[in-house]
Amino acid sequence: MVDVSIISGSSSDSGIVERACRVLAEEGITYEHRVISAHREPQKLDDYLSSCNARVFIAIAGLSAALPGVVASKTSRPVIGVPVSGTLMGFDALLSIVQMPKGVPVACVGIDNAENAALLASRILMTGI
Repeated sequence: MVDVSIISGSSSDSGIVERACRVLAEEGITYEHRVISAHREPQKLDDYLSSCNARVFIAIAGLSAALPGVVASKTSRPVIGVPVSGTLMGFDALLSIVQMPKGVPVACVGIDNAENAALLASRILMTGI
């Protein structure tokens, strides 16, 4: 069992993922990372989420940034979205993550700010959820 699952939508997000991993390691929090696209690999994402026992999810995605919302729609555990900068400086991803419909909560940190996502995950874990 890990405390945090980091899911990124693309291997090109590895630099952002590394930032979250570094903070989680410094905090002594167990984690794992998977690259799974919500658009290209929906069944793989479903299979992973149904078998994953992480207490918190960090979903890192750019462009349409559907990944955090899809994860949140399939679990009752906390999901933190990290928008990734891209052609629209990350505003497209940011707006996708913060505009979740009622019933699909996703916490959102700043563009490319995986460090804050890891720190927020740490605080959630400290509450004993």
